[in-house]
Amino acid sequence: MKKITIILAVMMISAVTFAQETKPKFEKEGKMVKATYFHDNGEVAQSGYLKDGKLHGQWFMYDVDGKKLATGKYNEGVKEGKWLFWKGEMLKEVDFVDNRITNVKNWNQSEVVSIH
Repeated sequence: MKKITIILAVMMISAVTFAQETKPKFEKEGKMVKATYFHDNGEVAQSGYLKDGKLHGQWFMYDVDGKKLATGKYNEGVKEGKWLFWKGEMLKEVDFVDNRITNVKNWNQSEVVSIH
C-alpha cells in the first residue's frame, strides 16, 4: 500500500511540475518584458518582448518539435519589416508595412545557391 501511495505521489508531483513548465514565462528586462510561451510538451512555442503590454521587437515562433516556424519584428503590436516563415523545404519571405503585407517571396531551401 505504501508503494502505491508513493508512486501516486511521484506521479502527481511530476504532473504538476510538467504543467508549470508550459505556463508562459515573463521576465522584466529594463523597460520591456521578455515573454516565452510553451507548447503542451514543454517546448518553446514563441519568444519575444512586450512593451507597454504590446508585442515589440524580434519574435520567434517554433513548432512542437522545436523547429523554427517564423521570425519577425513588431513595433508596438504592429508587424513591420521582413518576416520569414518556414514550412518543410519552403521559406516564405513576407514584407510588412503598418501590419499589411506589401511583398511575398517564396524560396525552396532544397535548391543549392552558388556564389561565383
